[in-house]
Amino acid sequence: MDIILNIFSTWSATVFTGVLFVVFYILAKKLLVRQAAGQTDKKLIRSLILFTIAFIGAISVVLSLPMDADQKGQVTSLIGIVLSAVLGLSATTFIGNAIAGIALKMRNDFKPGDFIEVNNIFGRVTEQGLFHTEVQTPNRDLTSMPNMMLATNPVNITRSTGTILHTEVSLGYDVNRLKIEESLIKAATRANLKDPFVLITSLGDFSVVYRLNGLLENVKSIVSARSNLTGHVIDVLHEDGIEIVSPNFMNQRQVGETVFIPKNYRVKDQAALDKAMASESIIFDKAEEAESIEKRKELLAEVEAKVKSEKDLLKTAEDVESKAKIQKKLDTTIALRDKLQSKIDEKVDKLADS
Repeated sequence: MDIILNIFSTWSATVFTGVLFVVFYILAKKLLVRQAAGQTDKKLIRSLILFTIAFIGAISVVLSLPMDADQKGQVTSLIGIVLSAVLGLSATTFIGNAIAGIALKMRNDFKPGDFIEVNNIFGRVTEQGLFHTEVQTPNRDLTSMPNMMLATNPVNITRSTGTILHTEVSLGYDVNRLKIEESLIKAATRANLKDPFVLITSLGDFSVVYRLNGLLENVKSIVSARSNLTGHVIDVLHEDGIEIVSPNFMNQRQVGETVFIPKNYRVKDQAALDKAMASESIIFDKAEEAESIEKRKELLAEVEAKVKSEKDLLKTAEDVESKAKIQKKLDTTIALRDKLQSKIDEKVDKLADS
């Protein structure tokens, strides 16, 4: 019995300190999740604070171990040396990515759901973490990029209000350029692009390179829109009797005066073809979900502000009837807030598992 009491008295401070910091960590985590609801930088701030709490807790547990002052000093010195070495070795990656992540959050150039392109990597943002940014590429795969990569390289961000799509075609000198430009403008109009225009980018030995441009307002369909634009260019040029073959090709094949324009073809199931072309919902499914969560967070922030405003009105209301009306309205708003928060948590958990 004395041995048990001796062990308990020796290790009680350490156990108490450990339990205290574990409980404090769990409570802090729950509080941070609740307080940061609706904020786009929730994960970033929460990670920094929880890491600091965990680090302080570990040091406190070490200092509470049943050792004399000299041993504690040696242990803390060792921890300091190891920490300094780790920080020194990982300063260019670990800390660099963390600082870059904070800088990207402060700049707020893009958010989940936005299209970005870095070093020929194109996709929609699905997650912005402290150390990395994840994008979903057109082949539906997820690519994780270090934040330092985004901070040190040019980032092309597709504007949500619209972007200029383009496609190039090389045609021979035997066709009048005005006729070609007219046909290309017609193709862009069929592809539902706004304010189309044509640029001549180069004059080759055997052909002219035309670049067709147009404004795409619905950027979520950018992948299928590019394919549609190219398809309509082929169709319209063939309809207008313009073959998409350079004289260089004809000379090599020695086909004489043969014109390379395919015969007309009637699509048997246009609805099925249109459905197959609408591929963005399959390609960027995780990015769509991430954007949906961000929009709900923004709505939740507005509802939180409304709850606060109605609580202030309730405090200043004088007569019973006014208080009853405001209280009823407040109850409805709080129910909406709780429902939104529950839906966000559900979608975040689902997104994390995908």
